[in-house]
Amino acid sequence: MNIIIINGPNLNLLGKREPGIYGSQSFEDYLETLRARYPEVNIEYYQSNVEGELIDTIQETGFISDGIVLNAGAYTHTSVAIADAIRAIKCPVIEVHISNTHKREEFRHKSYLTAACLGTILGFGMDSYRLAVEALIELDKEKTKED
Repeated sequence: MNIIIINGPNLNLLGKREPGIYGSQSFEDYLETLRARYPEVNIEYYQSNVEGELIDTIQETGFISDGIVLNAGAYTHTSVAIADAIRAIKCPVIEVHISNTHKREEFRHKSYLTAACLGTILGFGMDSYRLAVEALIELDKEKTKED
């Protein structure tokens, strides 16, 4: 199984950026833990602060991956283009947020991506990524049973 985690703007600063909201662990450290927990799954990772690069990656991987875990960061609240990219691909996308965006500023309550995604997981810290990976693994198991 091949899953790609795609992180958007400022998530390269995890572990340094607002630790009270995002924690003190870097994503790279968390990713190693995640890969160790699911050795049977190939988990790729991509991060960019540039909207077009995120769209390119969604398009490039969305036809060859078994699933995408997407934390689009602030683009969640602004990008119709990312939502359109999600709708254009064939693999399932799970939207993830480290914090509970509904407990934060009003502008963070609206996601342009939610309606295009299979589901959304938010508010569980870095564990939100694990929950998304597990959901994609279960979805793949169900799909395999049907085939």
